[in-house]
Amino acid sequence: MYICIINANIHDINMAHIYLNRRIETAIRKASSQFPSLIVTGPRQSGKTTLLVHLFGETHGYVSLDDPDILMLANREPKLFLENYPPPVIIDEIQYAPGLFIYLKMAIDKNRSQKGQFLLTGSQSFPLMASLSESLAGRIAVFTLLTFSIQEQIRNSQELNFANLREIILRGGYPELVVSKELDARLWFSSYLQTYLERDVRNLRQIGDLLDFQRFLELLASINGRILNLSELSRDLGVAVNTIKAWISVLEASHQLILIKPYYKNKGKRIIKSPKIYFLDTGFLCYLSGITHKEQVLKGPLGGSLFETIVVGQIIRHFYNNGEVPRIYWWRTSTGSEVDFIVEKESKIIPIEVKMTSNVRKELARGLYQFIDLFKDEVEQGYLVTISGDSLKLHEKIKAQPFNEFIDHF
Repeated sequence: MYICIINANIHDINMAHIYLNRRIETAIRKASSQFPSLIVTGPRQSGKTTLLVHLFGETHGYVSLDDPDILMLANREPKLFLENYPPPVIIDEIQYAPGLFIYLKMAIDKNRSQKGQFLLTGSQSFPLMASLSESLAGRIAVFTLLTFSIQEQIRNSQELNFANLREIILRGGYPELVVSKELDARLWFSSYLQTYLERDVRNLRQIGDLLDFQRFLELLASINGRILNLSELSRDLGVAVNTIKAWISVLEASHQLILIKPYYKNKGKRIIKSPKIYFLDTGFLCYLSGITHKEQVLKGPLGGSLFETIVVGQIIRHFYNNGEVPRIYWWRTSTGSEVDFIVEKESKIIPIEVKMTSNVRKELARGLYQFIDLFKDEVEQGYLVTISGDSLKLHEKIKAQPFNEFIDHF
């Protein structure tokens, strides 16, 4: 006997009747027909449960480990849990019962040819991946669902103009804020932050002072798009470098930010060099940065980094929505030549420079020219992404493209 959808959390119940299609759906449907199990990870309230229930609610049972009684059963009597909730089933918030994975493996191996037996969700990637690699390697497909992309919010990219782009950046892509325009975004993010700190942060690390961690978040927001300097952060916050590293790992594990490593031919160098830091949802970034009105967006000292963030965010979502790991880097020479993003796609590399300007000039693409001179045949196409309304060919392999046209590639 299956537990019904009424055990979903309040967020998912409210969202169930206002479902917006997600671009990741095709890849997830395909994986469910090829693997015995799959897992969808991502930030809290990005729509993971809503997605799986929408796609598989008529064919699968559902159980949530958010329910303390059910969680106790899963942890203390995993065999009995799986007898009560047999496949095919959606298991929500699987990170709360890591001991279940070995029992899932045994259940899968009894009927290895049966596809789509266990569909899982989880909000914390690092602990989950460690358990998955030990127990379910080769038996599970892994997906990451971030907040809504721009394409998921606006069906026709030609409808995207400067005004509604600023509104999208300010509110971000969390489903509840996308669907319910009347919600106060600042109040929502304030509540989200407290929930996130209390649940995910405490679960991932034993952080003593959550106020210090909140200050840390706000400080990271101020350096969004810049090179991560651990020593500088340690000095500004008065905490050890190892503590800063641990806190950043929490933010990565809970899909709040991404570290973009520098691009080198020698892949070993990519690992040891300092990365740039970007938040994965612009609405949360705006909240932490004190940006409260759309008129403030894309203005002032944070304008350029916000535009970079929305661009790289769409590229990252493109990879995740196809079930792939993002392969994105940044590039700088010892003489100061720089390209914002280098994307590795199949056997080609795509350099991308982002400029928040409507005045397209060749000199804005100086870094792209130099990168293409160095890497020549490996470059498929370079892009200068702007807020201009015009597309312009600057070079055989460099195209200046307005943002709303560029995102159609991703």
